[in-house]
Amino acid sequence: MLNWKGFLAASLLISGSAFATDGMIVRFDLTNSMKTFLRANEFDITGVNYNTNEIEALLTPEELKIIESQKANIKFSFPQKLSLSPDSEYKNPNEIEDFIHAIHAKYPEITEVKSIGKSLEGRDIWAIKISDNADIDEHEPVFFVNGMHHAREVMTPEITTDMVEYLTSNYGKNAEVTSWVNNSEIWVIPMLNVDGNNKMWTEDSMWRKNTRNGFGVDINRNYPTGWNSCSGSSSNTYAQDYRGAGPGSEPETQAMMNFVAAIKPVFSISYHSYSEIVLYPYGCRPKKTPTEEAVESIGAEIAKKLDYKPGTPWELLYNADGGDIDWMYVEHQVIPYVIEVNSTFAGFHPNYARWRDKTVLRNRPGWMHLLNKLQGPGLQGVVGVGDYHVIKIMKAGETKVSQTYKINPDGSYYVILKPGTYDVSFEGRKTQKFTGVDVKAKRSFNL
Repeated sequence: MLNWKGFLAASLLISGSAFATDGMIVRFDLTNSMKTFLRANEFDITGVNYNTNEIEALLTPEELKIIESQKANIKFSFPQKLSLSPDSEYKNPNEIEDFIHAIHAKYPEITEVKSIGKSLEGRDIWAIKISDNADIDEHEPVFFVNGMHHAREVMTPEITTDMVEYLTSNYGKNAEVTSWVNNSEIWVIPMLNVDGNNKMWTEDSMWRKNTRNGFGVDINRNYPTGWNSCSGSSSNTYAQDYRGAGPGSEPETQAMMNFVAAIKPVFSISYHSYSEIVLYPYGCRPKKTPTEEAVESIGAEIAKKLDYKPGTPWELLYNADGGDIDWMYVEHQVIPYVIEVNSTFAGFHPNYARWRDKTVLRNRPGWMHLLNKLQGPGLQGVVGVGDYHVIKIMKAGETKVSQTYKINPDGSYYVILKPGTYDVSFEGRKTQKFTGVDVKAKRSFNL
């Protein structure tokens, strides 16, 4: 067991003055004691590898000396300066903007482009909608995908832009794609952290956060749900997981929150790197979702298709509070996933020619699986606005409510369920009950 007590204060001072370009990637055996030690000292854990049972961290020379003094088994290390910046083929914020507008110009009938808000430095954060009548809200289920909460994770916009390109170019040619686009509203934010990514290209290749006051805030520790609740983020401004001055303090976080509140997704994927894992709520030990039968089973299905490992952040990594998946699940009933692409062999900046196409092709089955899941099994439909407010769902013959779903303000509802038989009650100003509802596919009650 590593003896980490007494080193925390020293490490905070170190991390306050050191930047990623001074550091090196260091690899250790993946043990609970090593995870505890790295987290307690607020070192920058960069990824895990469950195939080799290893964990990596980006450490300054001073931080490495602290670990060496504990007789830790260092398996491998290399200076980050050997790879100061990613290949230029990876996209920067300007190239993302150009890509979005070029796609819209080429496929105007099935796309809509909008800025969801401005970053701290005033850059637009772009989103693109793909649907057969993109300029109309058709009460269709929404699937939402975003990339790059963290600026150094350059592969994630490749996944999101590949998805956009694949769906638009294959519409009307591929029956499955055409069905997805005709029966869903698909929203993609290719790059959320536009300021941080610009800084990654121009100043610090290992930059992770936004650019608040020069030290930055980790956008994915800044969401209100669970903010600062389980030692899953830092109050130290120079820590890589600094949570910000308050919940939802950052304009990027606020833009995302307002956007999700407006589109009400059924599913979401937030792409990160690296570790080859599929994460679902909650971030804090030992919490599990009330609807874990659906959330965890679908997460396991995605992981199987990708040959990744599924679990909560606290099961596979560490406590993580203030993350987007917890906020989406609690506030808007989204079934949300984080997918960490690439392994420790590829890292944050994998060789573009070697890894880009391999990674996007490997990850297509994940988002495709959720597009198929949008069509059931579950309950979908539209009820009279104001007539019904919630849907209470019980396993057939039981009295305990297993799920309470808040109907959307426009009367639409999209409840994803594990196949089975349920008793369903629509309640509000009116009440209607249905017993023995067999949910093997999509079931609709339009009341």
